[in-house]
Amino acid sequence: MVKRKDAAEKDTWRLEDMVADDGTWERLFKEASEKVSGFEKYKERLKESPDTLYGCLLMEDELSKNIELLYVYARMRSDEDTADQKYQDMFSRAQSLSFLWAERSSFLIPEILAMDSAVLEEYRSSGNGISHFDRVFEQILAKRSHTLSKEMEELLAQSYEATQGASQIFTMFNNADIKFPVITGEHGEALPITHGSYSSLMENQDRRIRRDAFEGLYQVYKQYSNTLAAAFAANIKQAVFYAKAKKYASSRQYYLAENEVPEAVYDNLVQTVRENLHLLHRYTGIRKRVLGVDELHMYDLYVPMVAAVDRHYTFDEAKEIVKKGLEPLGSEYLQLLQEGFDNRWIDVYENEGKRSGAYSWGAYGSHPYVLLNFHGTLNDVFTLAHEMGHSLHSWYSDHNQPFTYAGYKIFVAEVASTCNEALLIRHLLKNPSGSEEKAYLLNHFLESFRGTLFRQTMFAEFEYMAHIKGAEGESLTAQRLCQLYRQLNEEYFGPEMTVDNQIDYEWERISHFYTPFYVYQYATGFSAAVAISSKIIRGEEGALEGYKKFLRGGCSMKPIELLRLCGVDMSSPEPVREALTFFGALLDEFEKCWQQRP
Repeated sequence: MVKRKDAAEKDTWRLEDMVADDGTWERLFKEASEKVSGFEKYKERLKESPDTLYGCLLMEDELSKNIELLYVYARMRSDEDTADQKYQDMFSRAQSLSFLWAERSSFLIPEILAMDSAVLEEYRSSGNGISHFDRVFEQILAKRSHTLSKEMEELLAQSYEATQGASQIFTMFNNADIKFPVITGEHGEALPITHGSYSSLMENQDRRIRRDAFEGLYQVYKQYSNTLAAAFAANIKQAVFYAKAKKYASSRQYYLAENEVPEAVYDNLVQTVRENLHLLHRYTGIRKRVLGVDELHMYDLYVPMVAAVDRHYTFDEAKEIVKKGLEPLGSEYLQLLQEGFDNRWIDVYENEGKRSGAYSWGAYGSHPYVLLNFHGTLNDVFTLAHEMGHSLHSWYSDHNQPFTYAGYKIFVAEVASTCNEALLIRHLLKNPSGSEEKAYLLNHFLESFRGTLFRQTMFAEFEYMAHIKGAEGESLTAQRLCQLYRQLNEEYFGPEMTVDNQIDYEWERISHFYTPFYVYQYATGFSAAVAISSKIIRGEEGALEGYKKFLRGGCSMKPIELLRLCGVDMSSPEPVREALTFFGALLDEFEKCWQQRP
């Protein structure tokens, strides 16, 4: 595998657009550190005058923006090669500064909540510019019952750095330390298993290669089950601790409240998907018949059911396909997309030590970036569309909102990305070369539903159940977690699926579990995106403009309200139900198409 220093410049992101060089970062770090130390000048003074309160909020905004820049740059440099000690150190320092900042600014909310309500209202209407923070005040006041004394908030803030060990250990273990075996290819060649190559290996038409990759990956994770169970359990314990400290009934309530999402949304998702598991069971039955296997194994889930059109794409081809697919979003959107393609927003290929997977990220004041590990599969083409959806959501938000309100909540973060995928697949389905290709594309769309709506909901169930058990004091051993995960796999995939023992260990490699109650949002976002893309394609009046308003909205409104701009109400089970109904129709179409093939 190529080393980072040997990667072609045109295929790497240009982080110099964010921070000119490491020397500049060091200067900015020193300046931010000094300002953080000086922030305490506002402590116990907020009630002095509206100007003092306003000045404090402005400085809080400025420092948050500066620390975000330092944190993001260092982390992204580290992600280029996770074994690079220099950038590990820079990231560690940025992380420590962010924790110190949380500690030094922890007095802010308690002091605001301690102010006399009449005085606070008088200050908010003073006309000195403080009205800019009206929504901030609304969010703070909504947390009145969950905010502790200044001393306790400061103590909690001091604890954050010490409680991040589980997540940090997992990240370093999973990206820098873990090594997987090499398997033999179809022609006797060596095929290394990596985080980046695993997906393409699981799509290989040779069943033996898929099985060997599957077994090779999980035999490694199995060796570390006890260690990874301890890390996962520790992360749950820290989540439960902070929820209790903040007077929430559960860790789920705590994390959903941070995104202003009612718990009913989570329950509606799980319940609605549970009610429609027969559709997933039908899908596994179809897959078993189409593949012509006596037993459908977990390593048979990702291979395209239509082998004849299995193909690979160059990155240039992928970009052109994505541009065509996103034409319904209008010329402005396409121009921004092209800007990202032309100006090194994207880090394209895998290299030794590079972080696995894909993401979109950046800092306010600079354009967004995309990390890929592009291997040329159709999934990789969709990943490009997905991550550029995130990036352009960030671009629209950053260019239409001040820093205060630019950072959109995680709940809506997956909507724009998944909408891009839905538009792309619908475009490709318009002009297939024949029934074989149509069946292939339908297979991919069906897989999006299985992998996102069903699978992420199963993840959400697992996570919620694990957190409940952790809160109740139950020991979360590797054995107990494996049992729980296996049970869910059996229930979700149904009687047509042979649930291999190796899948019991899959929870060990899901990095999102270390960001509690994150994964459910892939499923809700997918449901919302299917609805929005349908409206745009049908040309419904106001659909595209409503969607653009959503993209520009940042966090200036509650996430549920932002989605209502698009005509989607996620407080009800209806969008999930509609998405599942659509999945059923796609199953019908696939079966019809399969029967009509030559």
